[in-house]
Amino acid sequence: MEVIKNKLELSQNDKLNSLRAAVLGANDGIVSTAGLIFGVAGATNNKGAIFTAGLAGLIAGAISMGLGEFVSVSTQRDSERAYIEKEKRLIRENPQAELEDLAQTFVKKGVSHKTALQFSKEITAHDPIKAHLEFELKLNEEDLTNPITAAVSSLFAFTSGALVPLLAAVFSPDHTRIKITLLAVLAGLFLTGYYSAKFGGAGKKAAILRVVIGGVLGMGITYFIGHLFGTAVS
Repeated sequence: MEVIKNKLELSQNDKLNSLRAAVLGANDGIVSTAGLIFGVAGATNNKGAIFTAGLAGLIAGAISMGLGEFVSVSTQRDSERAYIEKEKRLIRENPQAELEDLAQTFVKKGVSHKTALQFSKEITAHDPIKAHLEFELKLNEEDLTNPITAAVSSLFAFTSGALVPLLAAVFSPDHTRIKITLLAVLAGLFLTGYYSAKFGGAGKKAAILRVVIGGVLGMGITYFIGHLFGTAVS
């Protein structure tokens, strides 16, 4: 049962990490691009200028998110590999001490030392490296996070989010551009909060309010600053 529980914890961590990256990318794409569009729209009603600013924000943001996730996950992966190599070395040099360390992992969970030691011997009999990594470090050498996959996922998540305000702003009539774009952004933020809570098993109301309120504040501030700048320049 303990083996199954630990494998489920690893799978759950992978799921939550993927969900975090997707929500962060989509939310950042919506808010940052919408903020840029509203900031420019506050200064001018020129559709070309708004589209150029929004598209530039989308491209720069998507690349930044992708590279940022690649660097972050690569650093994490390097650290995980270093832990794995260290654990392998310790097991080779002093297997008995490492066996005791593994047993202490179960003792801390409430298992008696005798039972914990016996269980540790049994689970390390076939593959000691895998057992130590899984139970002590919560790592699976064969299933480390892929930085390229994480980067591509973040890039596409950001792009998907950024397209919401960009398309709404470009294809809306001049006199209703702000209202339509705002409604599109609110819908995008609502769906981001809703599905992040749904897939994460959390409360939907709190997640939706958190995402929507944060997005509205960001857009409101940038629009106000753009409006002041446009008034001052004109």
